[in-house]
Amino acid sequence: MRHIPFFRWVLAAGIALFAWSVGLFAMGSDPAFTASRQIDLAVVDEKADGTCRVQWEDPYAGKTREGPYHCDARRSDLLKAPQYTDSRGYGWETGFMFTEGPDRGDLYDVEAPSQGDLSTADTLLLWAVPLVLIGLIGGNIRAVPRVLGVQAKLVRRATRLAEAAGWAAEDYARAVTAVRDAGHDGALDAQSDPELVRSLWVLRETGPETRRTAEEARVLADRLRPLLEEAAPAAGLRNRLRAGPAARSAAEAAVTDLRHVLDDADRQGLQERFTQASTDLLRGQDTAWSSLAARADFERNPDAYRRLLVSLAPPEPVTWTALRRRRRQRRAEESAAQR
Repeated sequence: MRHIPFFRWVLAAGIALFAWSVGLFAMGSDPAFTASRQIDLAVVDEKADGTCRVQWEDPYAGKTREGPYHCDARRSDLLKAPQYTDSRGYGWETGFMFTEGPDRGDLYDVEAPSQGDLSTADTLLLWAVPLVLIGLIGGNIRAVPRVLGVQAKLVRRATRLAEAAGWAAEDYARAVTAVRDAGHDGALDAQSDPELVRSLWVLRETGPETRRTAEEARVLADRLRPLLEEAAPAAGLRNRLRAGPAARSAAEAAVTDLRHVLDDADRQGLQERFTQASTDLLRGQDTAWSSLAARADFERNPDAYRRLLVSLAPPEPVTWTALRRRRRQRRAEESAAQR
């Protein structure tokens, strides 16, 4: 089932309405300001909280009008009666008068409780705020089950175990391949290829336990690879949030299997064994000392080397084809020696 980002669209709608409201305010499209002009007011009476009664000139009615208003109580005392120099003893304030519509000539009182209907910008803002809150809170709540229960640390442990297993299996396979690629039929003598002897020495030094460890490593690596692929959404926060419900469900099941595999591996010490096997197999690679040690060990016990070679690279059956191939190889070697 494909994930539908419902709360993301709700958040986007809220942000769009908020931007629209801000744009209307910035362009001054509020009717209260586009259809009004600033005028002087004579403050007839004023309370400490700013409630006052004012007079103003109404050019549309052609007379002086008087009515309630909310003055700025924090303005300077020099603008209030009796300090203000007005022959009538009134104070001074400024305000806005409507110049259009049915309220033409009336004052626009910003703080009046019953000023009329909300402006377009105010209405958009009232819709935008709850939409933004719903989008943010709902989206985070919905993301909780996608974040909880996944264990990136466990996936990283399983990845390291899979890498150690893969390296152990590959290192052992490389050592065996080096023996088989030497092209011998099972006979070893004093003139044997030094590379073949050194490869056999490496396998003898690591012992039969390494072969069993390498086999376990190969089996475990083959088991871990598909589990790690399914558990990929649990490997990081970004992957968790991008994955759909089906992928998250598969990841949870894969994480459960990985946990069992890691528990078994910890009990058996597999990762340490894999690391040690790789270290032992690579210890004697491409060094003069390992070649000398291999030759000395071969001279002390050549039969053990022959048995190991036969077990790793059994001689091919003697057939006319094999005999002809050996004769051609011998002639080629003799020709090369004569040159």
